[in-house]
Amino acid sequence: MSIRYSQDFKDSLVKLHQEGRSLKSLAEVFGPSKDSIALWVKQLEKRLAILEEENEILSRIA
Repeated sequence: MSIRYSQDFKDSLVKLHQEGRSLKSLAEVFGPSKDSIALWVKQLEKRLAILEEENEILSRIA
């Protein structure tokens, strides 16, 4: 059975990782695997890259 984590929970762990917490320590304290947290970090980075690209396109149009 897989556990579904809320987006807020995922975002919180990603933020903690970006602030310097290791994937290992986050996994030990909060429960999700290191691989899951690493995937969430990559997903956030991908979303941010898409938003930055969209903003760049919009700024060229305006």
